Amino acid sequence: MTTQRLNGTVMRSTGSFYDVLAPNGRHYTCRVRGKIRLEGIKETNPVAVGDHVAFDLEHETGSITEILPRTNHILRQSVKKTGHSHVLAANVDQALLVVTLAMPRTSLGFIDRFLVSAEAFRIPQVIVFNKKDLLQPEDLELIQHLVTLYTSLGVTCFSLSAREESADPVRQVLQDKVTLIAGHSGVGKSTLLNKLAPHIEQTVGDISSFSEKGTHTTTFAEMFQLDDRTFVIDTPGVKEWGLVDIQQQELSDYFPEMRDRRLDCKFGARCIHVNEPKCAVIDAVQTGTIAPTRYQNYLSMLLGEDNRK
Repeated sequence: MTTQRLNGTVMRSTGSFYDVLAPNGRHYTCRVRGKIRLEGIKETNPVAVGDHVAFDLEHETGSITEILPRTNHILRQSVKKTGHSHVLAANVDQALLVVTLAMPRTSLGFIDRFLVSAEAFRIPQVIVFNKKDLLQPEDLELIQHLVTLYTSLGVTCFSLSAREESADPVRQVLQDKVTLIAGHSGVGKSTLLNKLAPHIEQTVGDISSFSEKGTHTTTFAEMFQLDDRTFVIDTPGVKEWGLVDIQQQELSDYFPEMRDRRLDCKFGARCIHVNEPKCAVIDAVQTGTIAPTRYQNYLSMLLGEDNRK
């Protein structure tokens, strides 16, 4: 029996099988050899979409034998297994969050947790405020306020209606990059993806009138190719976002507006900005230089309060 060793990129994961794209342009169905799962990895999915892997090919079926070094990954707490994390994607150039202020509502706490998770790996962030056609004037004003806030923090922001408007501005930001796309179910990820690349043909789900929560239309993470150098990773709708392996002392490093000020605190890098004297971060909150919502979400993360949704 002839075995061929190949490298490739994981395009889709179902938990048992993986679609791997090889440099020759062919897709191979692979499984993971058991020993990879026994190396103390506290991840519910040690092989993630976007991973570069080595696999042995026998009769068109592959066995993944090695996960090649990652440049980064983005993860959250596993909702099924205590003490474990779930990797949404690996080796990404940026992370895009689709949010809505209604039908369903995305909380600011959820947005900030997503941004912190990406910032922890220095992954640039993009926010798409979707469904603006459904909003009242006061909500549109809030979106403009949030766009101004997050843009000032280095986050690329868009406000649009994916159902009614062109997605060309978003497409330009995605060009020549690998982009993770995340968000609650029902925020319009699939509608946006279909606008970006009609060949993706993602299923668009309805909103439950009972809960105003989206129905899950994406079951597994999957990477799609928009052109030779542009890829997007669609992920299942996420209900909550729990942080992983971020210590109290380092949390403020992932808030750019706090990171820029923490060395001005009396206690320097030891300050966690709660009630310490002469804290530059607290002073900035009191003067309005740091947004109170951001600071409150920081405290919730720091103290382990449940603002994940």
